[in-house]
This record gives sequence, structure tokens and C-alpha cells, in this order.
Amino acid sequence: MEITANNPNRKSWIEVGSNSDFPIQNIPFGVFITKDDIITVGSRIGDKAIDLAALHQLGYFDGIDLTEDIFLQDTLNDFISHGKKCWREVRNRIAEVFDAENSSLQNNEEHKAKILFDISEIEMLLPANIGDYTDFYSSREHATNVGTMFRDPDNALLPNWLHIPVGYHGRSSSIIVSGTPVHRPMGQTLPADADAPVFGPSRLVDFELEMAFITTDSNNLGERIGVNEAEDYIFGMVLFNDWSARDIQKWEYVPLGPFLAKNFASTISPWIVTLDALEPFRVESPKQEPTPLPYLQQKGDKSFDIQLETYIKPEDGEENKVCTSNFKYMYWTMAQQLAHHTVNGCNVRAGDMMGSGTISGPTPDSYGSMLELSWRGTKPLKMNDGTERKFINDNDTVIMRGFCQNDSVRIGFGDCEGKLLPIVEFES
Repeated sequence: MEITANNPNRKSWIEVGSNSDFPIQNIPFGVFITKDDIITVGSRIGDKAIDLAALHQLGYFDGIDLTEDIFLQDTLNDFISHGKKCWREVRNRIAEVFDAENSSLQNNEEHKAKILFDISEIEMLLPANIGDYTDFYSSREHATNVGTMFRDPDNALLPNWLHIPVGYHGRSSSIIVSGTPVHRPMGQTLPADADAPVFGPSRLVDFELEMAFITTDSNNLGERIGVNEAEDYIFGMVLFNDWSARDIQKWEYVPLGPFLAKNFASTISPWIVTLDALEPFRVESPKQEPTPLPYLQQKGDKSFDIQLETYIKPEDGEENKVCTSNFKYMYWTMAQQLAHHTVNGCNVRAGDMMGSGTISGPTPDSYGSMLELSWRGTKPLKMNDGTERKFINDNDTVIMRGFCQNDSVRIGFGDCEGKLLPIVEFES
């Protein structure tokens, strides 16, 4: 089925600013609560949120095989389970309904009042019930930087890194939607020159600039997904700040990897941008040497040119851009990650989320974490107010943004934002 929603010449009768992340060619999916305290599945064009449940009930999806309550949900999981054909049909229809040449809804004030909301009138919720979450470690530049810091430049990458998409299973219950504050975590750390650990607040809280993809029901237990079919099971992508407590992580991660250092919070942007919307921005991924094993050998362009930015905003201060990176730098692609994840028969379900791992580029200003940007705190970053940052301070807000852009259209993700609050005091 053709992706008619991507027509770059299409204009909407909803006003869309030239720098908006959400032109009619985007049509992302999310969940929000309205001013009347009604939770609904929705989409967005410009600064208008679209109530898809109301759109469905009023007949605008007639002819598409949808259950009556598919959008009367507090998550996208049911819709995601319907599969790629359904997603494409719905997205194409939304583009038709809101096309400037279509007057069916445009001239129906009664229906518009039920379907459209100003973004300021709604509250975005977590878009999916994330049953399982896997975090990969797929940026060669990031892995090399970290390996250089903690080992040595000649042994920066461990022997397995160039052969498999390295990953670990994370904690899904603490994945939160943009705008939700995060408290500084507590845990054990080993101070320099100490022989025993101490308990207390992390002093080295960091952001990790990542993206994540959301899957549909992909395979039964014992089955696997081929690398060149894997994208058919990926619903879409979000921005992802995988908060990290570096001092806790350093003490705990051997031998089984990060635990308390990572499970206290991970922030995602609320709108899921479909792979269909990103189709015009495909690019070739980095050359892989040595050649991966056959089950990881992919055909065609499997990466996307997504420009990424990270900002730190001190309390009552202005935004400071600290990082400019790009998703295209990722060594291992989403298709390879999903193929590897299931090659042993692991079953993947609708709403599962896979994090890319920190996305760092080849230059110091493209490093995707404070660990790298300040090089373990030895090169503090100066803020516009004259203060410095080695890591994230209490009451700092971290903001991530991402977008694709060509001569015809800009497709963005909106903000992925979280404020770091002081620790929560408690009695042991």
C-alpha cells in the first residue's frame, strides 16, 4: 500500500508554522487527556491535537477495518497490535481528512469542536504500556569513548562489540513521559582511594541522548525475525533520555551490568513518529567491518538522518545547547537490533521498547552524554550564566529535540524534557 500521507506537496487546513515538528506529513500517535478529563488516543498537526476516538465515532475512518473501541484506550497497544497495514491506512486517512482540499471536516464546526484541541488544553500521557524494555549499546563513537576512559585507547572496544548489537534488559516501570520530574537517585558508590563503599546520593547524574523504537507483536516464542523483515514490526520512534548515575554505575556494573544506576528513570517524548513518516530520510548506515554474521547482514538503507540536540536549562535560567548529534551515526541499526534480539527465539510484543544506546558522533560537540562532553569531569562545560557543569545539577532541566529535514518537509519529535530534583529524604 502506498504511503500517500508523505506527499510533500500536501497542505493542511490547520495552520502549521514553518519550523513546526508536526506538519501534515508527520501524523504521529500518542495518548492525551482532554480538558474534560477524557483520555483518548490522538495525533497532532501543528499546534492542534486530534482526538482519534471522536474522529472514528463520527465516521471519518469508515472503510478501514477498525474495532469500535480501538482509540477509546489509555494506551496505543491495541492499535499497535493491528499491524503495519492498519497504521498506514489510518495515517493516510488522517492526511486526507485534514488536507486543505478536503472540506468534509474543515467546514463542519460541530465536528471540529469534538475532534480538535489546542495543545495547551491537553496533557500528554505515556503513549504505550511498555511491557519490556531493552537498551542497546550501538554507537561506536560512544563505546570507544567510554572504553578509552575506563580501559585504554588500544582496547576501547571489547572483542564482541563489532560482532553483535550489545544490549541489556532494563526496567520498564520507571519509563516516564516528557515533563515528569526525576529525583536524584541514592545508592552505593566507592569514593576514590576508599576500600569500602558508602551509601548516599549520586553525585554524577548524567543524561544519555538516545532514541527508542516501539514494536508490535513480532513473533511467537521460539521463532525469530529476519533482519530484512524486522522493520515491518517496528511501529515508530521516540526521543529517549536514559538517565544515568555514573558513580553508582561504576561500582555496581561488574559483573552483570548497570542496575540502580539506570533503573530510577528514563524519559521519552510523548508522540511516537512512525517509520512511514521517516521513510524520506533513509540513509546508509556506517560500513561494518568485519562483515556481520549472515543473520545480521541487511539489504538497503536501514538508518535515518535524524538531527539531535540536547540542552541544559538551569533553574530560572536559559537553555544551553550542549550537544548536536545524529541518529545516522549508529553502527548497529534497529533492524539488526531486533533481529539479534529474537534470533534465540525471544518473543517480542506490542508496546515493547528498544533503546538505541547513547548516540555520540565523531566530534566532541556531538558526544551524547556529560560523561563524554566533560570527559569524566575534567573539562567542565560553561553555561550562559557563568556556572559550570561536569554533570547535572539539582533543578537543572535536560531537554532533547530531534527532527529530520529536507528541501520539502521537516518531521520532528517534539521535546523530551525532564527536571532533576533533589533527593527524597527517608529514614533507613
